[in-house]
Amino acid sequence: MKNIFVGNLSFAATEDSLRSAFEAYGTVDRVNLITDRDTGQARGFAFVEMSNSAEADRAIAGLNGRELEGRALNVNEARPKPERGSGGGFRPRNGGSRNRW
Repeated sequence: MKNIFVGNLSFAATEDSLRSAFEAYGTVDRVNLITDRDTGQARGFAFVEMSNSAEADRAIAGLNGRELEGRALNVNEARPKPERGSGGGFRPRNGGSRNRW
């Protein structure tokens, strides 16, 4: 299974238009068009999953830089999301644990 990042999408792009573009290169398992949580509007990028690695590589090569709905696509293999540190703990503003009497 290969996860493909598709960036620089037109806000008018749909899951169907993306699926059509990628299906020219092979079987598409899933299309996930990322939308804004509050407004529901497309955010300009998506992820496409293809199970055949060779077909996915051909899709990346064939679609990267190609125009879809007036915008040149940025298509490459998705990188895993970096792990966030377990920070977020309390950090005193007074410079440490010195007691001030």
